[in-house]
Amino acid sequence: MQGEEISIRLLGPADAAALDRVADEVFDGPVRADWVRAFLDAGNHLIAVAVAGETVVAMATGVIYVHPDKPPQLWVNEVGTGADWRRRGLASRCLRALLAEAHARGCIEAWLGTEEDNTAARALYRALDADETEGLVVYSWDFAEDGVPAAR
Repeated sequence: MQGEEISIRLLGPADAAALDRVADEVFDGPVRADWVRAFLDAGNHLIAVAVAGETVVAMATGVIYVHPDKPPQLWVNEVGTGADWRRRGLASRCLRALLAEAHARGCIEAWLGTEEDNTAARALYRALDADETEGLVVYSWDFAEDGVPAAR
């Protein structure tokens, strides 16, 4: 690991095999081949990865979306780095690659949300000159098997 060359790559539909080897804790859960294919085949999904040898050790993902009254924007979905690869600037490099690709594709803005107590993530976003917005409230729905939002 020490001194190993790390490359940053944007993945496309032909790159599914790149996610066959992923370091622990890069993603929240196991990577599934069918979801990888769906993600990479969708033209508006982006993923930038840091690769050491043949192993993905960090990533940043996002979705470019267009609204009827707004130009394209990037929603950054997730940023992750393997436990043994943290504090090397890999998340920053992946996120910068993601933002650059979104800009090249015509996005006028990028945004994301994180938990208030996620100090590492908040430090990363501040280091990349992101503006922090106060007062944002997030709501979510869990769907029951019948497709109707489950009561809590």
